Amino acid sequence: QVQLVESGGGLVQAGGSLILACAASGLSIRTYHMGWFHQAPGKEREFVAHIARTGLITYYGDSVKGRFTVSKDDAKNTVYLQMNNLKPEDTAVYYCAATNLFSSRRSADYISWGQGTQVSVSS
Repeated sequence: QVQLVESGGGLVQAGGSLILACAASGLSIRTYHMGWFHQAPGKEREFVAHIARTGLITYYGDSVKGRFTVSKDDAKNTVYLQMNNLKPEDTAVYYCAATNLFSSRRSADYISWGQGTQVSVSS
């Protein structure tokens, strides 16, 4: 059974930092490309970051480029999202997901999803 479990969310002031983790079981992040998405109330799920299964290539959404960094630890089967200089508009539920499609930014291309972790940024 595939499980992706996100953790690390919370309440932080604008300009602060958080590190999200996505622990995978039932699948190996060595064989799947992994993505992070976020969804704010009343809005569609939006692409945040993607890391290739090799860990050598990453992509970011325009709104987070230069502030967020995606990484992974294959030994722990865990993907991370380092979020710096957080802004109130980053407030959302953050999800990690797995895909077979390299570089995909479309949520429909992702086959397994976590339950999400809430990130709230106060001004």
